[in-house]
Amino acid sequence: MAVLHAWRAARVTPLGELHAPPRMTAALVRLVVQVVLVASLWNGLYAHAGPTAGLSRDQAVSYAVLAVLASRLRELDQYAGRDTVLQHMHFGTIVYWYLRPLPPARYHALRALGEQVYGAAWALGGYAVCLATGVVRPPESALVAGVFVVSLLLGQLVLYFVMLLLDQMCFWTLRNNAAMLILVFAQNLLSGVYAPLWFFPGWFRAMSAFLPFQATLSVPLSLYVGRIRPADAAGQLAIQAAWAVLLFLLTRFLWRRAARRVISQGG
Repeated sequence: MAVLHAWRAARVTPLGELHAPPRMTAALVRLVVQVVLVASLWNGLYAHAGPTAGLSRDQAVSYAVLAVLASRLRELDQYAGRDTVLQHMHFGTIVYWYLRPLPPARYHALRALGEQVYGAAWALGGYAVCLATGVVRPPESALVAGVFVVSLLLGQLVLYFVMLLLDQMCFWTLRNNAAMLILVFAQNLLSGVYAPLWFFPGWFRAMSAFLPFQATLSVPLSLYVGRIRPADAAGQLAIQAAWAVLLFLLTRFLWRRAARRVISQGG
């Protein structure tokens, strides 16, 4: 029975996407356009220049395209299904999360897992096409590929807890639209989505080193393109794991505090 409940929770948002072909078509078109534009941009930037910030053109293009593909891992339209914490808090339906057989924390995690599995199918499909067409260069070795996969999984775990913190803010602020916009921008900037962090000033890189954002994307992609050598991977993986544990403990504490703020009126 527990497995059945887990399966039903994990497939909530992906089913919403699969039953809306126009949204899937739009997602495909957007992904293709993003990959083409990003690859064209970085190829153009390197057309009349050699390696910049220790990054060759192939490395830069691979990094940028992989960053676009990685964005598909958690980019589903939860608002369409009215299944965000913000919406549940607004309509008062968050109370049902505490009446289900699954605890709210587990339901939230399972739903995110389903999203990531569905998004991974998009990302892997796009990666295969980009690899076959030469847009993205393959990893240098099987060791690099293995370390990259482990780092990417840890990065997605850190990203989940970061986004969970934003959801949990709703229990105290009720509305977090502005915080969402700020955090999404900060996450994209400090994690290296817009551009590799090596292009930023030293003070910016030093600041980002004390935040969890670069552990979500910059580290795994740096391992893939060779900016971080396999010999130095252990330390980076340890930092990612430390952030995941720290954020897990924090969000677990906040789940307990949030339960005290949920009030059910009437029968």
